[in-house]
Amino acid sequence: MSFPRYPKYKASGVEWLGDVPERWHATPIKHLGRLKGGAGFPHEKQGVEGEELSFHKVNALAQADGDGFLLQSDNTITRDTASQLGAFVFPPQTIVFAKVGAALLLGRIRLINHDACIDNNMMGLVVQHDQFCIGFVRHAMSLVRFDLIANPGAVPSLNEGQIGDFRLPIPPLDEQTKIASFLDRETSKIDGLVGEQRRLMELLKEKRQAVISHAVTKGLNPHAPLKPSGIEWLGDVPEHWMVLPLHRVVQERRRITYGIVQPGEPDPTGRFMVRGQDYSTGWSNPDSIFRVSDAIEVPYQRARLRSGDLVITIVGAGVGNIAVVPDWLDGANITQTTARIAVDPRKANPEFVAGVLQGPIGKRSVELYAKGAAQPGLNLEHVRIFPVTVPPIDEQRQIAAFIHRETSRLDALTAEAERGIELLQERRAALISAAVTGQIDVRGLAETEAA
Repeated sequence: MSFPRYPKYKASGVEWLGDVPERWHATPIKHLGRLKGGAGFPHEKQGVEGEELSFHKVNALAQADGDGFLLQSDNTITRDTASQLGAFVFPPQTIVFAKVGAALLLGRIRLINHDACIDNNMMGLVVQHDQFCIGFVRHAMSLVRFDLIANPGAVPSLNEGQIGDFRLPIPPLDEQTKIASFLDRETSKIDGLVGEQRRLMELLKEKRQAVISHAVTKGLNPHAPLKPSGIEWLGDVPEHWMVLPLHRVVQERRRITYGIVQPGEPDPTGRFMVRGQDYSTGWSNPDSIFRVSDAIEVPYQRARLRSGDLVITIVGAGVGNIAVVPDWLDGANITQTTARIAVDPRKANPEFVAGVLQGPIGKRSVELYAKGAAQPGLNLEHVRIFPVTVPPIDEQRQIAAFIHRETSRLDALTAEAERGIELLQERRAALISAAVTGQIDVRGLAETEAA
């Protein structure tokens, strides 16, 4: 859809903004309402449920409903507590955003729909709603370049003066309302399409898991006779399969071993040091994988990788992630958060074993053995006794080829859906930017819809 432009424009006086429609003005955010930072809350005042005021911490910005409102918080306080702590009670329709830390650079703009307090990593803008349309201001706030106006450093921060002096293009109130109405309607449509793509991705993910699960526990022959696996939660497996502990299909000399503490300074021409994040969603670009000099790495040859080995994350949030080592990582080493499983190709196919460990057998084993609430981890003795289904080697290869073929197809569909989401989000951002800077005139479209 193409949109008309305004009849006349003028210089805004703001370099990054350029020309704006003649009735618009570049207005500092501090003139749009009251800016107020959140308050610090002692630990003992947090985690209280059932009180009258929600208390939002900065991580709440990552969660909002379809209209951009923060979800009701389980963290609550009384008005008396807020008063004692000097915490401002923000009214409904307050625009909130981060002012400290990495969340600041994400530029998330949210609303609250109830009286609430916010923590000292956030800031609120209470818009003068008799002079400005809250919906328009919220959309216009997406123009703020938080990365440019924030105080730099390891922990970026923003004060009320910095955000208050940032100027936004503001039209007359009647135009603000029409533009906000248009954007609410159009972005809702786009968000609906994004939601459909996300649901498709979830279905594809479930289908992918089901393909792997069935193939490595029941095989490809639907008529194969079954027998009890000997493991209650695994159920029946084909009669001619074995179920063995993982160490029984591993090379005797190389075995299962953990990695090493990442040594030394990075060396862009040195040896790869594989970490869990390098294969959490498929293998990373080689340029993003840490390297160290060969001289530093030499004493730690016990953890060297060979093409066809498996790597498994044994510490951290990604515990249980598994991947087959590609040819280009032959000779790499691994860090202490990762273990190497040197599958014996005479006993098992590495791709098949990876499928077993990616499927319900591996996931259930991780659930049984991962230890530690703050930092979940696997003991290598437990990894060694993970059960694996073991068909004849030729059948393993056939199943591995089937899994690769089917998951590649599903992954291609997932990638297509991801790209669709990216395009929709780019479209959404471009539409908002064009409308709130006056580069397109949507007043007539808003009126047409209303009629």
